[in-house]
Amino acid sequence: MNYNDDIYPVAGLQFNIKRLQDDLETMRISTPFGGEFKHCISLTQIPGSESDPRGIFWVPQAEGKEEQREEYVDESQYTLFNPAFENTYFKDVCDSLLEKFEIGRIRILKLEPRTCLSYHRDPEPRVHIPLITNPGALMIVDQFAVNLLSDGRAYFTNTLKYHSVLNGGETERIHLVATVLKVK
Repeated sequence: MNYNDDIYPVAGLQFNIKRLQDDLETMRISTPFGGEFKHCISLTQIPGSESDPRGIFWVPQAEGKEEQREEYVDESQYTLFNPAFENTYFKDVCDSLLEKFEIGRIRILKLEPRTCLSYHRDPEPRVHIPLITNPGALMIVDQFAVNLLSDGRAYFTNTLKYHSVLNGGETERIHLVATVLKVK
């Protein structure tokens, strides 16, 4: 598999993919993807709040300009691990991520078959752990594309650059996605 400086496996972060997939299936029974953010299950939240707003991002426009979408979200406030998932393997995974990074929101994000996200950039990089994928699911950063395997590895993605995700496959693509505020 080819990687570059913008998309690569994080050394020392390898998880049991079978346990993650099993816990995901159990979680989907009690907390299905749905509600206002129909493609998201929040693993962390702001204490005292259950909302998971979409954060600020920018999309390119003509003549080298860009347009802001959504509003700024203070990622550092997402300090409470969702109590509903406290006894899952996801808690262990999140604790491991916190040993290497200062983290903001941690979410499980789903992309339906034959769909994609807009080409955009975020204010922070992300760590992705593919839970369910297919050969047609591609992560694209600065026009470099790669299929991230669901083999338990965590991948750093430089989403400060323009990027997108496409799922050209026939099955859903589900990733755990953590916002990186700082590398420790």
